[in-house]
Amino acid sequence: MKKLMIAAAVAATSFAAQAKDIVDTAVAAGQFKTLATALQAAGLVDTLKGKGPFTVFAPTDEAFAKIPKDQLDALLKDKAKLTAVLTYHVVPGKVMAKDVKAGKVKTVQGSELTMATAGGVMVDNAKIVKTNIVADNGVIHVIDSVVIPK
Repeated sequence: MKKLMIAAAVAATSFAAQAKDIVDTAVAAGQFKTLATALQAAGLVDTLKGKGPFTVFAPTDEAFAKIPKDQLDALLKDKAKLTAVLTYHVVPGKVMAKDVKAGKVKTVQGSELTMATAGGVMVDNAKIVKTNIVADNGVIHVIDSVVIPK
């Protein structure tokens, strides 16, 4: 019994020491299944598992549910458009909530997001509902809507 407990403690310790990147952190949170599916469809999983650092404004499953099903299905099948939408949610660098300032911020996609800080933090038309989910290669801020580049 004692050997089993020691083995379990060693296994738990080595598991806890494993790195959790942006993708693994989002998947573990359980509220980003659609985002994970979209990242896979766009071929961006390896990118967001990369060195980074990245700041990801991550729409929840509820945020994706606001998009009519036929439009979401079409987006998931259009790799170029899907990639543009997803990379519009990513900013280079690790930007913690305390460092967010109102104004424009350049995304990995190339366009700029508009950040607003009056009455809660907004990213374009999406509200940040949870901040500073730290991963080894960046940080996730949860948003309540999918933002679309202009």
